[in-house]
Amino acid sequence: MLTECIAVISGAWAPNVIWCLRAGPRRFNELRIDIPPISAKVLSTRLTELLERGVIVRHVRDTSPPSVEYELTELGQELIPALDEIVKVGHKLKTMGYLQKQYD
Repeated sequence: MLTECIAVISGAWAPNVIWCLRAGPRRFNELRIDIPPISAKVLSTRLTELLERGVIVRHVRDTSPPSVEYELTELGQELIPALDEIVKVGHKLKTMGYLQKQYD
């Protein structure tokens, strides 16, 4: 089961995209601002993959000009508690100085 779950969130920046969508729908450029190091190409690829995996849904809004928003599906929402725990461990590792040692 671990392998299947990891496959759903695999890909550079995929967990970050899911994490940024936890608070609600976001547009493409909002996600680029939320994840500064991500390129437009990589973000586009991750969004397509997450759409195909059923983690997010794409809404085209009938505005002028039309806008597109991305939102977590029920499956995507179910991933948030797991990602939240990973973030908590990351904070703990950071306070322990472990992450700093790894990147010095």
